[in-house]
Order: sequence, then structure tokens, then C-alpha cells
Amino acid sequence: MTVIAAAFLSAVHVLTLALGLGAVVERGRALSGLLDEAGWRRLLAADSLWGAAAGLWIVSGLARVFFGGKESSFYWYNGFFWVKMALFAAVFAVEFRPMITFMRVRVARRNGAPLPRFSVAGYRRLNHAEIVLVVIIVFVAALMARGAWLF
Repeated sequence: MTVIAAAFLSAVHVLTLALGLGAVVERGRALSGLLDEAGWRRLLAADSLWGAAAGLWIVSGLARVFFGGKESSFYWYNGFFWVKMALFAAVFAVEFRPMITFMRVRVARRNGAPLPRFSVAGYRRLNHAEIVLVVIIVFVAALMARGAWLF
């Protein structure tokens, strides 16, 4: 892989982080406000961006591991890579319920059906946990990229 292609994949991965973090922060703000029509539009738009960012993060991350300029063994034998994967799995585990709920909200709104019930305060706490996990991922990724825990 050329240096330009590897740099491009790296840039996409970092920009995806910015998109995702901004989206999950905005979703948290929407959850803190009134969930009237405008509030639901803000929340669901931020949630959609968060989902798109997660997908791009996965695709760009896999591309970096397999085509990104470093040998795949750099990742497989890097302790911080595995910490990063565990943190990403934790984000997904925390996100699972909100993801399903907001998918159901979209369907209900489209069909004019009653919205599913959920604890807004509980989802705000989950959202805050996701923000913390994503910020920790950034620091772990910085250590990983520098080979701080190779074995």
C-alpha cells in the first residue's frame, strides 16, 4: 500500500471519530431537551450520524488493519489494540438498547403508532458512558499507534 493510501485511511479513521463523537454528544444534548417534534428530529438525526460513524469506523479500521501500511502483526501483537477492541465492544454493548429503541421510534413515527417507552434519564446516562468510552479509545489508540505495548 502506498504512503498516500495509508495516510488517507488514517485520516478517514480519525475524521470518523470526530463525526461520531460530535454525533453522540449532540444526541446527549437532544436527550436533555424537550422531545417534541423538533427534539425528536434532532435526536434521530444525531443518532443516525452516530450509527453512520460507527459503520465507517469499523470499515476504516478493518481497512487499516489489513491494507493500511502497517503489517497486520503490528495489531495482533499489540496489547493496546486489544484494549481498543474491548472498549469498542463495550461501546456497542452500551449502545445496543438505545439503537434498538431508536429504530423502533423511527418505525412508530413513520407508521403513526405510539412510541416505545424508555427512560430518558437512563438513556442520557448510557450516552454519557459512550462519550467517556470513545474518549478513552482515543488515548488507547494513541498508545497503540506508537507501539507502547507490543508483545
